[in-house]
Amino acid sequence: MPSEPSSELACLDGRLTPASEAMIPATDEGFLRGDGAFELIRVYNGKPFALVDHLDRLEGSASRLRLPAFERTTLAGEIDSVLAERGGPDFDGCLRIVMTREGRRLLLTEQTPGRAGSIRLGAVTYAPTRVLDGIKSLSYGANMLCSRLARERGFDEALMVTPHGRVLEAPTSSLFWVDPTGTLCTPPLADHILASITRDRILRLVEVEERACTLEDLALAEEAFLASTTREVQPVSAIEETALPDPGPLTRSTTAALREQITAELASP
Repeated sequence: MPSEPSSELACLDGRLTPASEAMIPATDEGFLRGDGAFELIRVYNGKPFALVDHLDRLEGSASRLRLPAFERTTLAGEIDSVLAERGGPDFDGCLRIVMTREGRRLLLTEQTPGRAGSIRLGAVTYAPTRVLDGIKSLSYGANMLCSRLARERGFDEALMVTPHGRVLEAPTSSLFWVDPTGTLCTPPLADHILASITRDRILRLVEVEERACTLEDLALAEEAFLASTTREVQPVSAIEETALPDPGPLTRSTTAALREQITAELASP
């Protein structure tokens, strides 16, 4: 076990170990080919948020990838153990769950990534892989490359746009924008974006129109924000050369509504 309570932990196939010592064989196709599924769960004071939703999505991803079946009760017990050992109510961060082609289960505690108050987005051409629709797979190389390409151009993050001009999402976040009529909008799942758990919460909390989007639409936006497990709601201050309020009124109200919902869910048994 780690010598200090603050050390990041791993649980590999039911065995707790310091994260730096967790080993997966190089022959595992989860490593060789990105053939596996994962979830990243926000942990607030030792309690994982939206755990049932994350495990439901993990089961769906594993099933669609034809990964070996995993026992959900066993995984839930491992989550309890690793979070308790990591510090219980003193731990505020993230839990990553990885399932590989060879049937390995890896749980890792992580610090929440640091985020700027707002973010500038640069467009990057991206074509979704349709066969992976609805799957949160380990094959994230394209997403990560999009982020690097946007940063090379001086932006903070990428905005992924199809070759036909449809705006989709950021590499690890959902996009929301406010049109000139004051309507809060987000691209539809039919455009082959990830069914984000945070996006789903926002759609339940505030009035949102799911609508196809182009860069021309965003050039007329009144405000915009990204939403994800680790970002919650993060204002967008610019999309390409279009400057936006930082944050706008609907961004502020959505931030407050989501924060209230998170607090309420964490307080429930």
